[in-house]
Amino acid sequence: MLVRALHAHTTQNSQSLKIKRYFQNRKEKKKKKRKLNISLTMIAYLEHFVHGNDTESIPNDDVLGVEGSFHFGATAGAGKDFGGMKSAKALAVIRPGASADVARAVKAAARKANLTVAARGNGHSINGQAMAENGLVLDMRAMESHFTLLSLHDGSLYVDVSGGALWEEVLKRCVSQFRVAPRSWTDYLGLTVGGTLSNAGVSGQSFRYGPQTSNVTELEVVTGKGETLVCSETQNSELFFATLGGLGQFGIITRARVAVQQAPDMVRWIRVVYSEFEDFTSDAEWLVTLGEGDGFDYVEGFVLVNSDDPCNGWPTVPMGPNQRFNPVRVPSTAGPVLYCLELALHYRNQDHPAAVDMEVDRLLGRLRFVEGLKFCVDVTYMEFLLRVNRVEEDAKANGIWDAPHPWLNLFVSNSHIAEFDREVFKKILIHGVGGPILVYPLLRSKWDSRHSVVVPDSNIFYIIALLRFIPPPPKGPPTQLLVEQNHEIIQLCYNRGFDFKLYLPHYHSQENWMRHYGDKWTRFVERKANFDPLAILAPGQKIFSRIPQPLSIT
Repeated sequence: MLVRALHAHTTQNSQSLKIKRYFQNRKEKKKKKRKLNISLTMIAYLEHFVHGNDTESIPNDDVLGVEGSFHFGATAGAGKDFGGMKSAKALAVIRPGASADVARAVKAAARKANLTVAARGNGHSINGQAMAENGLVLDMRAMESHFTLLSLHDGSLYVDVSGGALWEEVLKRCVSQFRVAPRSWTDYLGLTVGGTLSNAGVSGQSFRYGPQTSNVTELEVVTGKGETLVCSETQNSELFFATLGGLGQFGIITRARVAVQQAPDMVRWIRVVYSEFEDFTSDAEWLVTLGEGDGFDYVEGFVLVNSDDPCNGWPTVPMGPNQRFNPVRVPSTAGPVLYCLELALHYRNQDHPAAVDMEVDRLLGRLRFVEGLKFCVDVTYMEFLLRVNRVEEDAKANGIWDAPHPWLNLFVSNSHIAEFDREVFKKILIHGVGGPILVYPLLRSKWDSRHSVVVPDSNIFYIIALLRFIPPPPKGPPTQLLVEQNHEIIQLCYNRGFDFKLYLPHYHSQENWMRHYGDKWTRFVERKANFDPLAILAPGQKIFSRIPQPLSIT
């Protein structure tokens, strides 16, 4: 497939080309020698640790005596994550500058009997998934910036980006430089490309374009054997499918080719409130099954407490400073919780306001929300996608951003979502969770079954996300109590026979992992044997144990 990079190339005459090649050859020889020195120094450094020497001393560049993009870093930050409930002391933190550095780190670990390697993005895992007890943690944010806009012969557009890039960085460069944007997002964009692609990447656009894993055509991956491979549906395809949604078990993503499209200028951002769950789900499912160009561009939803609780109730719905939730509008028949659909329609600056109003009214006219409980604002596309940044700023100002986050994310079949509402939303979580309770439908047809991520069997299933922002004790409840509440919800799903899966899963036994993957477990194990036979990668997921023998790698 022919690919045309959208940037200019300078031309040179034959004499300047010869001079350039001469210096390039000298540079490559020096680079290879430098890489060898770095690799040998790293191995010697690891020997220093493995044989029980001082684990607190972290060498700086002067001590290493080498130059280049490969550096060791302090280990303290790698021992915690956004969840704030797990800790693990890494042997060393490595700051790779390029995929070759990642490969050298994996190869060095493979030569030792028990070393493991974890790729860490922006530290937003919840249960220690990106940690490596007495292992190597790769700080993927140190990867050199890589951003290239590509146009294929059929006119489709893509961007090649580093696996360590934040989605927020990708958004800003795409929109500001080329007026394009990826099609599928996550709600919070302070996450790395490699991190979300190793899970799925879900937001309000997923009903139309699928998760982020369905919007990637090519990856560069470093396997557990230390091999750096480019993969796609037609090249090293098994690695490609395994890595997407593979929880980091098969390889570390160092580059991704992401589909993009023309970015809109503005967004009509809408929230409408429901008192009846049946009306809420019926309308949501109707919206996500409309054809492209015939509906909203974003569909999400959330549960709120039917009270004036500032963190869980009515005040969480209005979006503008002059908007107010009028509780008189809530029907007297409403229960302890209400439901809110959150919608967005993209448009361009040249679109006439009346045309935008007409399209919004056409779609809203079919919905059965509570009259008088509709809220909307017009914002730029960038403001809409970065909407969670304000939540982050407020949480940091209130001291709850760095508090523990016992979050829970599930996929539940639409055939069981009404019972989930009755037993969980209206009973277990009747007082809220101190943060958003997201619930909205997704379409199984938009997910690729060849990928490693598993979802419910039904054609329509719901993502449920309990995003707790609660002060630590004594102001808030004990974290362990909230973790136990999560376990209660999961156990209820098992006991009731729900068709469900954990998203961003975390289990303590291989038996539970086998149950999670079901009939895909054999494939998962075979892929592990192919691409990470000694179980070096992603030990924090607690799926496989490191095989205590060195791997012969050249």
